[in-house]
Amino acid sequence: MTGLVYRFATVSGQRVDWRLARNCSVTPAQLGWLYLGLCTVILTIASGFWMLGARLVMPFAWLEILAVGIAFVIYGRHAADGERISLQGSRLVVELETAGKLERAEFDRSRVRVEPKTGNRSLIMLSAQGRSVEVGRFVRPELRPALASEIRMALRAA
Repeated sequence: MTGLVYRFATVSGQRVDWRLARNCSVTPAQLGWLYLGLCTVILTIASGFWMLGARLVMPFAWLEILAVGIAFVIYGRHAADGERISLQGSRLVVELETAGKLERAEFDRSRVRVEPKTGNRSLIMLSAQGRSVEVGRFVRPELRPALASEIRMALRAA
C-alpha cells in the first residue's frame, strides 16, 4: 500500500480505512445543551405572560418544547450515521451505521466487485460471494466515481 495516494482513505501500515459520515455542524451533546437553553428561554417568557394573565401561553409553550424536542431527537439519532470500509490483509470489511443500528459485511478482497448501482451518480455497489452492500451515501454524487476507483485501486494493490 505504500506509494499510493488516497483522497478519501487513511492508511496505517497495511490497513486502509474509509470513514464516510454525515457532515453535521452540531453534535448531539451540543444539541442537548442548545435544547436545554431553548427550553429555559421559552418557559421564562411563557411564565411571565402566564403571571400577567395570559393562561393559554403555557400550553402552547409546552407544545413548542415538545415539537422541537422531537425534531432534535430525530436529528440526534441520525447525526452519527456513517459508513466505514476497512481493507486489511485479504479482508474487506464494510460497516454501515444508521440510527444506532450497525450492519457489518465481510468480503474476500480478491472476489470483490466495485461498480455503480445503476449509473455514474448512483451509490457504489460492493459485491462478492452472493452478497452486496451499497456505500457512498455520505459522498456527493459527483465524487462517487472517484471513491469507487479509489476502492478498486486499493483492492488491486497487494
